[in-house]
Amino acid sequence: MPWLHTLPDGRLLLTLHVQPRAGKEQLAGLHGEALKIRLTSPPIEGRANKAVIALLARLLHLPKSAVVIKSGLQSRSKQVLIAGCDETTARQTLLGEEGPTRKIKT
Repeated sequence: MPWLHTLPDGRLLLTLHVQPRAGKEQLAGLHGEALKIRLTSPPIEGRANKAVIALLARLLHLPKSAVVIKSGLQSRSKQVLIAGCDETTARQTLLGEEGPTRKIKT
C-alpha cells in the first residue's frame, strides 16, 4: 500500500510513522511504506496525536477538523484521513521539492 492514496469518497488516506520526542519537528521522508514525521511532543496523554493533526492541518492549509487519525492512536504507525485536499497537492506539500528531509517552520 502506498503512503498516500485517494479513497472513493475523495478523502486522502495517509500512512505515517511518527517519532515523538525528536530534537525538532520535521518531515523525514519515507520510512518503508509510510511518511515519517518527527515531533518534539511526547506520546503522553495524546499530545503527539494532537501534534500530528495540528502539523498536517497547518502544512496542508486545512482546518484541524479536516484531519482525523483513523487508526494507531497508541502506536507510532498511524493512518490519517484528510478531507479537502487533493493527492497531488498533498504529495508536493509533504514531500516537496527540497528532498526527503525538511525542517518545519514553527
